Amino acid sequence: MSLTRRQVTSAALAAVPLAGRSPGGKARTLYIAGDSTAAQKTADEAPETGWGMALPFFLRKDITVSNQAVNGRSSKSFVDEGRLDAILATVRPHDLLLVQFAHNDEKSADPARYTEPWTTYQEYLLKYVEGARARGARPVLATPVERRRFDADGNAVPTHGDYPAAMRALAAREHVALLDIEALSLALWQALGVEATKTYFNWTDTEQDNTHFNPPGAIAVARLAARELLRTRVLARHDVIRLHESIPTSWITWPPA
Repeated sequence: MSLTRRQVTSAALAAVPLAGRSPGGKARTLYIAGDSTAAQKTADEAPETGWGMALPFFLRKDITVSNQAVNGRSSKSFVDEGRLDAILATVRPHDLLLVQFAHNDEKSADPARYTEPWTTYQEYLLKYVEGARARGARPVLATPVERRRFDADGNAVPTHGDYPAAMRALAAREHVALLDIEALSLALWQALGVEATKTYFNWTDTEQDNTHFNPPGAIAVARLAARELLRTRVLARHDVIRLHESIPTSWITWPPA
C-alpha cells in the first residue's frame, strides 16, 4: 500500500495552486500540531529543542508560527484532549495547519495514545485535514522525523513502521500536501553517520537521547521542513528565507518554565 514520494507529490501538486500571500496580502499563521520532537521547550529542558522552535528562522516575518505541539501526544490524544479544537477555534482562512504525529501513536501498550497505522491513525489525521479545510485553512501532513538508530554496519534504520506509508497514502487520497520529513531525515542521518549524528540529538553528559534534538538538530530538521514547504508549493519562493545560510544556534531561546 506504500506510494513513492513522486506519486504523492504529483497527486498533491495536481490538487492545489501555488501558494503565496493570502488574498489582500494579509499575514498568515502556520500552526504546528505535533509531539515532543516539534514542541516548544522551556529553560528547564534545555538544550532539548523542538524543530518547531527553529522553523520561524526560515520563514518571512508575515508568516507567524504558532507551535501547538506538545510533549507525549499522539494524533489521538491531541484530539481527545481538545487541542485540535483549540486550534480550529482560532484558525483563519488561508492559515496553514502542519500535522506531524507517529512517535506516540506507536505505543501499543497505551490505549490513550495508540493508533493503528492503516485505520485509526488515518482516521485521526483526517480530523485535522477536514477541520482545517472546513475553516478555509490549508492542511499539511508531515511524516514523522526519524530517530537516531543505526545497524551494526552503520546504516541509518527507519523506526516508524507503517506510519509514514499510511500518512503518504492518506495524503495522496485526500490531495493533501505532504512533507516527507521521515525520508529526508533518515537520509540526513545516513549522510552524517553514527558519530556525527550525536551532535544533532540531545546527547549530554547525563543523557543519551536518540529521539529529541539539540539546537543544531532542530535547525537541521526545520530546514528540511522549510524546503518541503517550498517544494510542495505550500509556500512560494519569497515566503522561505535562509535555506542555504548558516543559522546560529544562539538564535534558539528557551522561555522560563
